[in-house]
Amino acid sequence: MSAPRTPVTGDLLYSDIEDDLRASVRALVDKQAPWDAVLARTDTDEPVDTDLWKRLTQEIGVAGLPVPEERGGAGASWREVAVVAEELGRAVAPVPFLGTAVATALLLGTAEDELLAAVAAGERTAALAVGATRGAGRPVPVTVERQGAGDLLQGTITAVIDAVTADVLLVPVSEGLAIMEADGDGVTRTTAESLDMTRRLTDVTFDGAPARIVAGADVDRALRIGAAVLASEQLGLAERCLADTVAHLRDRHQFGRQLASYQALKHRLADLWVAITQARATARYAARCAADDSPDLPIAAAVAAAHCSEVALLAAEEGLQLHGGIGFTWEHPAHLFLKRARADALLLGSADHHRSVLADLCALPA
Repeated sequence: MSAPRTPVTGDLLYSDIEDDLRASVRALVDKQAPWDAVLARTDTDEPVDTDLWKRLTQEIGVAGLPVPEERGGAGASWREVAVVAEELGRAVAPVPFLGTAVATALLLGTAEDELLAAVAAGERTAALAVGATRGAGRPVPVTVERQGAGDLLQGTITAVIDAVTADVLLVPVSEGLAIMEADGDGVTRTTAESLDMTRRLTDVTFDGAPARIVAGADVDRALRIGAAVLASEQLGLAERCLADTVAHLRDRHQFGRQLASYQALKHRLADLWVAITQARATARYAARCAADDSPDLPIAAAVAAAHCSEVALLAAEEGLQLHGGIGFTWEHPAHLFLKRARADALLLGSADHHRSVLADLCALPA
């Protein structure tokens, strides 16, 4: 898919291009990954829907949206990436979109045009090998040993996002960015226990694993963009939870009354709607700052990450409770949304971590 770059202005509303992109992604995901299919996949040894990912990357071009056309991408922006993240969050789709977005943000700052183009085309997948809860500014426990003309990695990184099916691992080290084949010599990947079964985490161990070290990668910026993309995913999840809950309360009757007619329930939904509206504003602004390479990105990403994670969790919890007994069963998608929301609240830094980052950025006293 080749889309013209969306003009970055003060307008945070969705453009016609973004609306068309949303419709395309939703139509494909709703057809191929309804919630019951997603749930069924959690009981298999293939947690990632590789067929859906192939169609998303090759038919719609989601992996290449932020990559300039001259480097093999669609020439769009991070705003369009955020729209895709909303839709994939809405469906808790088991695809490596978040990890790919972070890896792409990192590769854009390097001269690795061949690898970047392959990732943008969906021909290869890449994952940034850092712990799932790591925010910007934190070290990675991997060392580099020089042996002859090569570099060998030693160390273990736990709970890496979207590394389970990655072809290439990007490992930040003190010497720069190490690029290596995920199934290469000296690399061991072990699936870790994860609350969210639709996004498996992986422990990666390097034992003399050969790597190529490159310069120019800004890991902290990539993680901030990742936090902005994750905030949009959380926004989409929260909107889905609200929509499903409203539909349930309209359809369900008790004591001869429609549940949606009870004022106490209306108030809870109204409060949730306000919180989601606020989350949308923060997520959209963070996506705009990423698209515009704005100096306000660190602050915008921290605000969006802190706020959207809590709103998504609130929406999932309210959805489960307001569905009543059916919401607590395995045969209802509420638990998928709750597990994704709970896990997302810790990815790329918790809300407390991002508030601490925000306090430092704004020079607030301890």
